[in-house]
Amino acid sequence: MAEYKGIKGFKVQYLSADPSDPNIGQTWYNSTSKDLKYTSVTTTGSWATGNDMNTARVALTGCGTQTTALGFGGYTPPSVTNTGATEEYDGNSWTNSNSMITARRYPRGAGTQTAALSFSGYATAETGATEEYDGTSWTSVNSMNTARFGLGGVGIQTAALAFGGYTTTQTGATEEYDGTSWTTSLGSLNTARHYLAGAGTQTAALGFGGEIPGVTGATEEYDGNSWTSSNPLNTARSQLAGAGTQTAGLTFGGEPNTGATEEYDGNSWTTSNALNTARYRLAGAGTQASALAFGGLTTVPVAATEEWTGAGSPLTKTITVS
Repeated sequence: MAEYKGIKGFKVQYLSADPSDPNIGQTWYNSTSKDLKYTSVTTTGSWATGNDMNTARVALTGCGTQTTALGFGGYTPPSVTNTGATEEYDGNSWTNSNSMITARRYPRGAGTQTAALSFSGYATAETGATEEYDGTSWTSVNSMNTARFGLGGVGIQTAALAFGGYTTTQTGATEEYDGTSWTTSLGSLNTARHYLAGAGTQTAALGFGGEIPGVTGATEEYDGNSWTSSNPLNTARSQLAGAGTQTAGLTFGGEPNTGATEEYDGNSWTTSNALNTARYRLAGAGTQASALAFGGLTTVPVAATEEWTGAGSPLTKTITVS
């Protein structure tokens, strides 16, 4: 005998708000908005505009996730005064927190919103200053072995990786942080450069883009000991941002001024939908599926924030009848 659900189908849920974690294919009626909705999946990644940072700035850095991000450092042209300003993002808005001890531009960050690491940058000169953030304030710890700015950085507060950058010239030097001190790795980047970006962990990192001088799309993978060259970016650029892992990386923005976005699958880069606001000297956080872009420079410094939703992610749609 046929079952009732097989004959009549499933009942549409009557809800006062959208479910927080709906299943793919789930349908419901939102009695508040008076909309009939369902959950689909994205076929291509895209950017959506979020709320601005409190302080528009460039040459800042970030870490964390799309809904628990941290942004810190930078400066606001035309002034060349560095800032240590720190802001936390909760998935909706930015809140000011305590500033870094050493104000600087072009620092690099790693970790999470409540356990972050800031290292390198340009203060009054190249610096190797390193600070740890506990969710409230910054504490100075042991400096890097090679003072520099415009480098790549990935990892967590107790296991970070720094690579590339600028001292008196481009460098490929790589250093590992163990939660206490920095150790210089025997494996330098194959292509020395600065203004590059990174993704991944201390033992499975990805470095891409930068200046040699002249912009490059060079991409390299680090295995904890050495760097191996991989396929380059489709759009060569510097002063770009990155997110994700070594086998699922994401990059966006960069100089020449672009909103170009690309996804890395562990072998090659694929071009996807661009940022709504093309910019460079911006910061990023998150994963290939769920990333955050904030700050940066167009022709002026911006506080613009954008949220990335990758292909295959759940997407709520409203059913309309015309």
